[in-house]
Amino acid sequence: MLTRRHFLLSTGLATFSAPLHAFQSRLAEGASLRAFGYGPLAPAIDATTGLKLLELPEGFRYLSLGWTGDPMVNGATVPARHDGMAAFKTKDGLVALVRNHEVAAPGPNQTTPAFGSRPYDETCGGGTTTTLFDPKAGKVVSVAPSLSGTLVNCAGGPTPWGSWLSCEETLVDPKRNELTRKPHGYIFEVPHDGVSNATPITGMGRFWHEAIAVDPETGIVYETEDRTAAGLYRFIPKKKDGLAEGGSLQALAIKGKPQFDTRIGQRHDAQYDVEWVDIPNPDRAHVDEVAWDTRGVFQQGLDRGAASFARLEGAWFGNGRLFVTATSGGNAKMGQVWEYDPKRSRLRLVIESPAQEVLAMPDNITLSPRGGLAICEDGPSIQRVQGLTRDGRLIVFARNNILLNGERNGFRGDFRTMEFAGASYSPGGKWLFVNVQQPGITFAITGPWGNGML
Repeated sequence: MLTRRHFLLSTGLATFSAPLHAFQSRLAEGASLRAFGYGPLAPAIDATTGLKLLELPEGFRYLSLGWTGDPMVNGATVPARHDGMAAFKTKDGLVALVRNHEVAAPGPNQTTPAFGSRPYDETCGGGTTTTLFDPKAGKVVSVAPSLSGTLVNCAGGPTPWGSWLSCEETLVDPKRNELTRKPHGYIFEVPHDGVSNATPITGMGRFWHEAIAVDPETGIVYETEDRTAAGLYRFIPKKKDGLAEGGSLQALAIKGKPQFDTRIGQRHDAQYDVEWVDIPNPDRAHVDEVAWDTRGVFQQGLDRGAASFARLEGAWFGNGRLFVTATSGGNAKMGQVWEYDPKRSRLRLVIESPAQEVLAMPDNITLSPRGGLAICEDGPSIQRVQGLTRDGRLIVFARNNILLNGERNGFRGDFRTMEFAGASYSPGGKWLFVNVQQPGITFAITGPWGNGML
């Protein structure tokens, strides 16, 4: 039931008032969504199609935009597999939505060529598109390619200087896939108001990238890795807003606990002092021409004592702290949320989900201007966006209700188990934008945010 998911969290947003076993018993007590300032969840009508694609709290409305197959300004169509995304304010008051497309590598039965100009690798169909959205009128102005010729652009993150960092979650290489032309596994910078130069930032590492988050005070870029055993990295740039000029890559390690495994066996509110170890060769994806090593960067960190995490995916920097999600972390493998305090060099376990109905494999996250945290799930059942309010309560804010029978671009099927991704608030926080990866849709949601603190 929707009314059975709330608890107090030990984060920068709130403080635990009881141990975890008390929280678990509290689940059975139940609580109304109205206790959080929201009405009950119910199917809501999409202003674009007239279909009931989302369940939202009473009083909220939304529209869909940027469907896979919709036309773009260059004559191509919007690519598939919408993932990470960020919203930027433009000079003329519009919102620029820079959105990833997690298109896989070409294969014998699947080839998706580049969809934009100046591609990094013309044989590859991933990249980013930029949608201009009018927040006053609530409508799309245009959709255009902004990075093409990349692969498996999963997440990424915005920078304080107004660009998007798009991350490739793959290590495809022409030596292993003759249908590609260049090595992959990099981060690319995309201006919110133009087209990327499609040049990989090799100093930020070549590995299974997921998300990034930037500390605006120092310019340090934190990077997550989506692997069963993954590292948490930071890139210290030589120039704050000039990542391509180089810097140093490091992996997080727990002081006094070399090669510490955070994935299972964690105590409630676990806290660790950390240090950072150098990655000597960030561009290493294989040991030599024969021995393929898909954990090249991770292995370099591990050799120097770095910690292991379970599928690090979402990342967001806010309130002076870094929040990251370990999607399959914890004894129940339903996810963990970690917090890193750079001023104290301290890592803390915010929450470990005890069960799917509480929190099901947290993925992309974003911080609301009102202080709450929006969490996209990537679990095994009907997908949800959960909200962590400032007073530490976890609520189901949105549920996937996408059932199609060809009403839009010919898509048919039950897409309710397809993951949410790319949650991002508009400047000022009036709109929450979020993607559903398949069939590939972006939603713009608005409503009485002030009541619920999300």
